[in-house]
Amino acid sequence: MKKMASICAGLLFLLSTSVFAEEHAAAALEHANTAVVHGKAGHAPVLVEHAKAALDHALAASIVAKGVPKNHLDAGAKELQEAIDHGNLGHVGKATVHAEAAVEHITAGNK
Repeated sequence: MKKMASICAGLLFLLSTSVFAEEHAAAALEHANTAVVHGKAGHAPVLVEHAKAALDHALAASIVAKGVPKNHLDAGAKELQEAIDHGNLGHVGKATVHAEAAVEHITAGNK
């Protein structure tokens, strides 16, 4: 009986970490999309704000993700950091391109 309880607890833990990653990935995608919208509108400070929030969520999702989704989340996080760096310098065009690349990676990681 104790083995069965341990197995069930382990399975529930694994399932909950997957859900945790999906929630953060969804939030990362939402903020990254918002960053792109504001980048296209020329609003560098708002792009940076949403890219930072997306980066936080992407990194949190990456911690529990595995395999190909983790690789895409890591690549998306790298693109978001580039978007933040360029946005802080006022390079809205380059920041937007990096935010768009982040959206592509995060989307691919959610499949």
